[in-house]
Amino acid sequence: MSETIIQTYLEDKEEKWHEPFTRLYHVIDENIPDGFALEMQYGMPSFVVPLATFPKGYHVQEGTPLPFISIAAQKKHLAVYHMGIYADEELLDWFHKEYPNHMSTKLNMGKSCIQFTNPKKVPFELLGELSTKITVDEWIEMYKSRTEG
Repeated sequence: MSETIIQTYLEDKEEKWHEPFTRLYHVIDENIPDGFALEMQYGMPSFVVPLATFPKGYHVQEGTPLPFISIAAQKKHLAVYHMGIYADEELLDWFHKEYPNHMSTKLNMGKSCIQFTNPKKVPFELLGELSTKITVDEWIEMYKSRTEG
């Protein structure tokens, strides 16, 4: 099923993004801790906490699994939306320190979105390591501490 999600997602995307996007998906899928599930969320392949694990889901929209990592192939860039970086300052600091060890280009990043404009320059090893840093239980607790006061 996951390969079908990725192939369907890429159907209307520029060819130059197909290989790096597929590789990015595999790197995250191979490294993300057990318990996260792949599904389409907000138009992107996303690794989420299933409702069976966290029935409250995402507070923004009832009945929606809690998002964690989403990946997108945009017209001008690949994007990795990592909610853990947004929620965990220590993880964000770690990522900022590690990035130059993997890339010679300047980090292009918003609050949770990391963008890569060159399909030949994506730090797959770093993104794989980033994917290992938070378990499902840790993410749920982090999320609850920020939304339940």
